[in-house]
Amino acid sequence: MTTLYIANKNYSSWSLRPWALMTQLGIPFDEHRVAFGEGSNWEAFRRFSPSGRVPCLHDGDTVVWDSLAIMEYLAERHGNVWPSKPEARTWARCAAAEMHSGFSALRNACGMSCGTRVRLHTMSPALLADIARINELWNEGLSRFEGPFLAGNAFTAVDAFYAPVVFRIQTYRLPMEGNVPAYVERMLALPAMRAWYADALAETWRDVAHEDEVRDNGEIIEDFRAR
Repeated sequence: MTTLYIANKNYSSWSLRPWALMTQLGIPFDEHRVAFGEGSNWEAFRRFSPSGRVPCLHDGDTVVWDSLAIMEYLAERHGNVWPSKPEARTWARCAAAEMHSGFSALRNACGMSCGTRVRLHTMSPALLADIARINELWNEGLSRFEGPFLAGNAFTAVDAFYAPVVFRIQTYRLPMEGNVPAYVERMLALPAMRAWYADALAETWRDVAHEDEVRDNGEIIEDFRAR
């Protein structure tokens, strides 16, 4: 049986990527959630993940860590993980790799907190540059491959890779342009995204480090999470 190890759904952007892909594409798996507050140190996560991080996929005796590696592992075993057309597939892999290694200002200033709405204290030039690049990249994909998803007419790994950004846009009300607002609404309406969001709202535990990160960068003006 395939098991996906993840952390809190309110916070864990990296966990969301393979979870959303597998859920939306109907790839069967068991979910094993380990809360940050219950085992956020390296040794605790090392019990199931060689890197001491989430997500981590166990498929029988095979262990796959890192979200991008998990996507490629799944692509070798299941159809429709990446776009079928070579040009779209190449673009999707480049865009996913860019998300995997970049957008540090967006990550640092806008930590994922699905269940809250936050007014940022300020938007640095670096953050604005990341937002501009998201707008540029997503509009390019939506136009070039004619939507409704980033690399064509189907949800694929590149959409899953940017799913955490979709929640960040909702939380921080980040400025979006062109075809991006409609894409964000389309993503938020997907069954996988709605299921993740509902689970995130139902979580009652809080991780101090993540909560402090959000408050350092902005003011929480709404909190929809269960108490």
